[in-house]
Amino acid sequence: MRSPSQRATYHEAVSQHPETSSPSPPTGRPREGYRLMHVHAHPDDESSKGAASTARYVTEGVEVTVVTCTGGERGSILNPKMDRPDVLANMSEIRRQEMERARDILGVRQEWLGFVDSGWPDGDPKPPLPEGCFGLVPTEEAAEPLVRLIRELRPHVLTTYDERGGYPHPDHIKCHEISVAAFEAAGDPERYPDAGEPWQPLKLYYHHSFNRPRMQALHDAVLAHGLESPWAERLENWEREPEWDARITTKVACGDYFGVRDQALLAHATQIDPDGFWFAIPREIQVDVWPTEDYELVVSHVASQIPEDDLFAGILDPA
Repeated sequence: MRSPSQRATYHEAVSQHPETSSPSPPTGRPREGYRLMHVHAHPDDESSKGAASTARYVTEGVEVTVVTCTGGERGSILNPKMDRPDVLANMSEIRRQEMERARDILGVRQEWLGFVDSGWPDGDPKPPLPEGCFGLVPTEEAAEPLVRLIRELRPHVLTTYDERGGYPHPDHIKCHEISVAAFEAAGDPERYPDAGEPWQPLKLYYHHSFNRPRMQALHDAVLAHGLESPWAERLENWEREPEWDARITTKVACGDYFGVRDQALLAHATQIDPDGFWFAIPREIQVDVWPTEDYELVVSHVASQIPEDDLFAGILDPA
């Protein structure tokens, strides 16, 4: 949820320029000069969250960087076909190679922050996180390399996870924390003075593609076609939160790029089962029912009226 200072910044931009609210860069032409940065916790997150809109922006000429906070060293093997001792013994290198393949499929630049995966704390009560892992690094310290990258690469737009992390993995929560902290600090010359020349990104977004309205719509469409839905059980247990769903501000049309998204997902062979729920809903149904990826605009230093259909709405001059 937006903090008071974030809401003030956002509403100030809109109120000062109501006549230019939510303009987008001209469509139908390449967007050279625009820069987008996605900050993710693990390799594979860039392919499961926002990959189709990433592919669209790359095609349009946007310079897209994926920042990966950890190496995914402690990730579980989620594809039964890869659940072998030799894979487990070389998890770090294999996940790095998977990330390289996904990077090339999406056409992005990719940077590692170099933190160590915290793993998923399983049990009740949950065990303490392992010493030295990303989840235990103080936010002020962990934000420094991200501030350095923001100042070097100068993105106009930065995306990350909401305050819940998308789901409550400790690395996702920490990724949210350092992304918000770095977004606020990167333009301040008094913060991290040795991390490069200040640069203030203009817009901060949270990913919201795994929202209940989307999953319900896909579920209903699959049943209407006489198919089995992979979301039936989860929807039964999914608590309704209308206020949470209402936080979506921005829907980026990217159905034409769902195929690229799927290829990027498949590159992460340890994490993605090609026979699993990721591909259980035919792509044609997905494109017909919900052809967007959804975001929440949290901070904007440009005038931008809700709803939006573009992460760069309001940024008319990349210079």
